Amino acid sequence: MRSGPATQDVLEVSAGQSGFRVRGDENKSDFLLKPKALIRYAVAVVVFVALCALAAFCAPVAEEGPRAAWYGIVPPLLAISLAFLTRNVLLSLGIAILVGGLLTEVSQAPLSIAAWFRGLTTAGSLVGATVRSKSNLQTLAFIPPIFIMIEVTIASGGFRGIIVWLLRWVKGRKSAQIATGLMGVLCFIDDYASAIIVGSMMQPITDRFRVSREKLAFIVDATSAPVAGLAVISTWIAYEVGLLGQIAEQLHLERSGYSLFFDALSFRFYCLLMTAFIFLHAILGRDFGPMKTAEERARTDGPGERNAADAAGGASCGVVTPESGRAVNALVPLGGLIVFHIAGLWVDGGGPAKLDGAGSLLSLVYWRDVISAARHTHLILDCAALFGLALALLFSQLHCSLSMPVIRSCFRRGIKRAMIPFVILILAWSLKNCCDKLRTGQFLTSILADKVSAYWFPPIVFLVACVTSFATGTSYGTMAILIPTAIPVAFALDGNSYGLTTMISVGAVLDGAIFGDHCSPISDTTIMSSISSSCDLMQHVRTQLPYSLLVAAVALLCAYLPSALGLPGGLSLILGVFVMVCLLLLIARGETTLPA
Repeated sequence: MRSGPATQDVLEVSAGQSGFRVRGDENKSDFLLKPKALIRYAVAVVVFVALCALAAFCAPVAEEGPRAAWYGIVPPLLAISLAFLTRNVLLSLGIAILVGGLLTEVSQAPLSIAAWFRGLTTAGSLVGATVRSKSNLQTLAFIPPIFIMIEVTIASGGFRGIIVWLLRWVKGRKSAQIATGLMGVLCFIDDYASAIIVGSMMQPITDRFRVSREKLAFIVDATSAPVAGLAVISTWIAYEVGLLGQIAEQLHLERSGYSLFFDALSFRFYCLLMTAFIFLHAILGRDFGPMKTAEERARTDGPGERNAADAAGGASCGVVTPESGRAVNALVPLGGLIVFHIAGLWVDGGGPAKLDGAGSLLSLVYWRDVISAARHTHLILDCAALFGLALALLFSQLHCSLSMPVIRSCFRRGIKRAMIPFVILILAWSLKNCCDKLRTGQFLTSILADKVSAYWFPPIVFLVACVTSFATGTSYGTMAILIPTAIPVAFALDGNSYGLTTMISVGAVLDGAIFGDHCSPISDTTIMSSISSSCDLMQHVRTQLPYSLLVAAVALLCAYLPSALGLPGGLSLILGVFVMVCLLLLIARGETTLPA
């Protein structure tokens, strides 16, 4: 990988999915933002207490037999509140699980020391049940090899080879932005890899054509988490499918987590519209807000001088030079992983038996049925990751001859990067077990099913997920909190059947979670995008936020709400794209079109 202390610091930024802090600025930031922090604490406490009081007030009258108590909402609500206050999703989930374990026992006998002890034991058993689950362990086993494969592919120059080939087609400002967007789409396998590779490799090209660092950071950020969250093969898929598989089992659906993921793809409006926005605004050459000022400054004065920090962010990542990078080092491992995974699902899902002519292979319905019927999806994903890693190691020797110290370094970095997703997954599943034990979903269903319209529920879920993910800076934690609580309510609104409201709500949770991961100033991918693009973090957030809010508003008003009212997802997406084009032309009507 990259050499030198500065470069190592840049790489270490990507080691976590949450809780990142810029070293050396903590005390200063906390001191300067103390009044705002106090306001944030006061607002969080008031909201938490008010919602708990409202839940207690709206709780159904006690009936004979077991029932869902109002305090079942406390663990997920506490997780959201603490994440908002501490900006640390690991700590928030851990405390929520502990409190949930105590509530299962202490609520019946609050003065009993034995009950408190049993509550602590219950909290530990929730985590223990998670780590003993065979399916959970198989999901966790996918993460290290995929991260190691990414590190080996970067070190062998595979991604650089793809980038160098693309740069032959860059002729001006527009093509530089479009090429950057295409690279972000091609680096779909991982949001961290996308941020590091695309920002570092494209910065010299965008500098040459006087594209601002802010614009580069925005494109890099907007094609990292949104694209990785959509990709069928990525470091996100195990997490998303794992949570969806758990909720499918809870609701007794005859569908796998993959099936729910595919059903929700056509309702992932924010991610799809953001991807479209990147290319639309580059082709039209229209900017507005703070980004307009940054672009005008870059056209006049240039994007900025390359200082030591810039050199670290834009240095070559690997032991090879751009000229020696080979695209095949990335294409073969990625292609092998995808082909192995799809072929495994096809065989396991009875694809050969269900095949009715060659035309079936082109049918989305056929593939949805086959993948939904697969029963060993986690094991197949593990084998595909190992196969991709083996190909990456093979081609790193055939074309690059990476030394053993470099390969060992790739393994260390990959395993280190896998630790945070490991912990988050375990805590997320444990919180889900806690909500099951307290019957949180049943309580929410009992008070909301007859009071919230099915038409309004998916848009509300999208807004809640956006706010939660922006406040916490993590998509993983938002998904972990909202999927076990919101989807059962959507299921009840569908008449206790798997219908349109449930599918749209799944897409709304996943999309709203990615909104915050994309544009929150405390999101690690946002920080990585700014560092790899040599752009000031807060300047990056300030310039990209109007764009993100515009796309989120279009997704909400022109896609989620119409779809909930019955408009097909494809037509809602077309409507959203049309509205974005009109808004770009209208908002930036007085702007000067960027030269090609």
